[in-house]
Amino acid sequence: MMEFLIVAFAATLTYLCAAQRFRVFARLMGVQGLLIFGIAFLGLKEMATVNLILVVSETLLFKGIVVPFMLFIVIRRTQVFKVHEKALSPFYILILNAVSLLVSVIVAYTLKNNYIHPVFMTVAMYALLTGLVIIVTHRLIISHLIGFLIIENAVFLFTIALGNEMPVLINIAMLLDVFVGVLIMGFFGLRLKPDTGDLTQLKD
Repeated sequence: MMEFLIVAFAATLTYLCAAQRFRVFARLMGVQGLLIFGIAFLGLKEMATVNLILVVSETLLFKGIVVPFMLFIVIRRTQVFKVHEKALSPFYILILNAVSLLVSVIVAYTLKNNYIHPVFMTVAMYALLTGLVIIVTHRLIISHLIGFLIIENAVFLFTIALGNEMPVLINIAMLLDVFVGVLIMGFFGLRLKPDTGDLTQLKD
């Protein structure tokens, strides 16, 4: 079951690189939240019950429900529904995504030891690089917002890779995740207007 969830999460990263509509992005971020909920529930079973409940609640409620809901609000407020026409072609983005996966596998298995789960590390690194690829190759601020949220998920997966050995990291990551997510989505994302969707429109 764990392997299925990890493969499904990796598949959402590939789909995010190929997607062209922001509503699809929002739905995929919700799917990622649900998958992280399952991964955390299965992968951190050795944690204290209270901590485990807090972790899965944060992933299920915040990442699985609140984040996509707020993304839909941002999309509706900005009236921007598709990626910028001058963004890099999905074909080349997928090539960069494939390179990211290869690099992630190499790095994860190079760092393999008794304390780091190589599969978690691979997917976490893959998510981190995918977020960076989306930020670099897209032009719209909403795309960059989604890229940062993907990187947040990557950081959470990094903590799961070490969670059973260092459970304090999970609590820190959870608090940081909620804080940064609310800061990005609430303070930054919800302030976007239709005329601020493109970085090229910003003037002195």
